[in-house]
Amino acid sequence: MLVDDEAMVREATQQWLTICGFHVVSLSSAEQALKHLDDAWPGVLLTDVRMPGMDGLELMREVQTRIPDLPVILLTAHGDVDMAISAMHEGAYDFIEKPYVPDRLAETLQRACDKRRLTLENRRLHQDLASRSGLASKLIGISPAISRVRDEILLLGQLNTNVIIYGETGTGKELVAQCLHEFSPRSNKPFVPINCGAIPESLIESELFGHEAGAFTGANKRRIGKFEYASGGTLFLDEIESMPVNLQVKLLRALQEGVIERLGSNQSIPVDLRVVAAAKVDLRDEEQFREDLFYRLCVSELHLAALRDRLDDVPLLFAHYVARAATDHQREPRPLSDHDISALQSYAWPGNVRELKNVAIRFALDHRTSAAELLSRGQAPQITPRINQRGLPLAVQVAEFEAQAIRLCLKKHQGNIKLVMDELDLPRRTLNQKMQRFGINRSEFVTDEMP
Repeated sequence: MLVDDEAMVREATQQWLTICGFHVVSLSSAEQALKHLDDAWPGVLLTDVRMPGMDGLELMREVQTRIPDLPVILLTAHGDVDMAISAMHEGAYDFIEKPYVPDRLAETLQRACDKRRLTLENRRLHQDLASRSGLASKLIGISPAISRVRDEILLLGQLNTNVIIYGETGTGKELVAQCLHEFSPRSNKPFVPINCGAIPESLIESELFGHEAGAFTGANKRRIGKFEYASGGTLFLDEIESMPVNLQVKLLRALQEGVIERLGSNQSIPVDLRVVAAAKVDLRDEEQFREDLFYRLCVSELHLAALRDRLDDVPLLFAHYVARAATDHQREPRPLSDHDISALQSYAWPGNVRELKNVAIRFALDHRTSAAELLSRGQAPQITPRINQRGLPLAVQVAEFEAQAIRLCLKKHQGNIKLVMDELDLPRRTLNQKMQRFGINRSEFVTDEMP
């Protein structure tokens, strides 16, 4: 929104910004602007300072009262610079001195628009989380990949078929299995998980089928196995690719016949259950996995995308786990900054949702550390370049990269400006200007150990 009482200046500015790709609402007075602005305004306010009636400063203050997070940029004459700097302390996003450099105006507006977009996106995240119910509150996300999984769960949940879930470590295979159970006719019966890769080979048969007293050394009393306990409900076999070959035969028989025998017993016990298996690799390619067992299990398949392939879900998931951690530890939920969201959506997430959850908990409990700093701890940060995945102009992508490079260098040198200047090959004035432009505060990176 452009507000200027001089018609020629207003028209020329509007034409230039339109050429730069902005949609411009052009108005001649502050009073008109206030009638148009509301909390959902998707852009920013660019206003001249000296206008008849309500001037630009009064307009800025009124907007800050009504819409505190709306970026306001002031157009000032040369003699108003001191006043504009004072307005920056009051919360103005930036000021542009007349006669302005067109490219600088467009670049400043683009950064302000990007900030506004991220603010509204952050707000939408919290509203989305608060409004979710049912399956959407358990499998959180807005990406096509997670939407497809939710649709498949609602379909498969009503079918009494075995299912194999494929996905990398940490993608939430057990949570998806639980959802399959909860949205099925078996939901009032047990959901019984067992990790085939975490139980010693000598004990896994007893875990699955149970044993009688005296069946082997240490078997002092009868024990009900997972198959028998899950009867009527769902048995979840995680990391099924780790199941020993000799046990695969017994598992196949139990699934085919619908009966099991406890170790040390000859009595057949009927069981009625649904088996949901999970694997990190395609079982068709596993030479040690029996083909007949595969076809018995693989009536249906679900494939879970890695988190790096659904980065649009990351802010929503992160906000969810931050809010949960804050509730668990009786703390106020910590809001995500624009820089936090950008860092989260630029990270590769090798540990998938499990890693994201751990980072979110640390973020919720440590109010001194940003998300970007948490992601860069330990080994080098695993940042993946997002080549215009959000449709941002090149100038904005370059600005994001510059800001990230400066922050990482300041962190590396604990806020030592001289070392940062040397490493980035920047003069002091240029570095200061960029830090001011990106809102980077050196004091955040200074530690007690710095000489």
